[in-house]
Amino acid sequence: MGRLNGKVAIVSGAARGMGASHARRFAEEGARVALTDLNQESGAALAKDIGKNAVFIRHDVTKFSEWTSVVDEVEKTFGPVNILVNNAGVLGPINTTADLSEEDYLSVCAINQHAQFFGMKAVLPSMLRAGQGSIVNISSIAGIVANYGFPSLAYVASKFAVRGMTKATAVEYGKHNIRVNSIHPGFIQTPMMVEATNEEGGDALAQIPLGRIADPGEVTNLALFLASDESSYITGAEHVVDAGMIAQ
Repeated sequence: MGRLNGKVAIVSGAARGMGASHARRFAEEGARVALTDLNQESGAALAKDIGKNAVFIRHDVTKFSEWTSVVDEVEKTFGPVNILVNNAGVLGPINTTADLSEEDYLSVCAINQHAQFFGMKAVLPSMLRAGQGSIVNISSIAGIVANYGFPSLAYVASKFAVRGMTKATAVEYGKHNIRVNSIHPGFIQTPMMVEATNEEGGDALAQIPLGRIADPGEVTNLALFLASDESSYITGAEHVVDAGMIAQ
């Protein structure tokens, strides 16, 4: 306990799934945490359950103006931001490239890619004021390999982009003691996975060397490490949490 004492964190997409897991654990480890999401009912309930070190802010991650408002509110409530977990994301339609509509492509990229740029852009001035920071961008194994089980060019494109943006920003801001890393989960037991596959594992299990779907907390363990000072010499790197899927 206490691995994030004195830290101020923002976790996007925190109303459920991995984001909720990250937010709860960060608070348990001593951070003051802002949970952001469009799902106000679930997000506010979670923040209330976490307690005084958590606040919920309704937030459309695709709008840069809302990112700047979030950072302003967090600074007024808790102080300069030390940690950002760019967690909000969508899978989008499962479609071949020829059948993927322009609207769907742009919508997926807006949430998965552009929003992560907006988050970094908005939070970096606060981290500079704090004198240090850690940004954790949630990508996917689809940001490492294109063939991960579903045809979804928009998802793959956006998750590869996250990987590149992570490295570029890490190189730019390392001299300011701001670290930037990406996490690339495989199949995680979240509402998004269940909604996308209409099951709780099923055929996916055959692709996983460890033979099981991960609990969100197993990704949170890595996010916590990267957010904390324990990873002080790690930046610009991608970290895979996939039970060996892409090793095959």
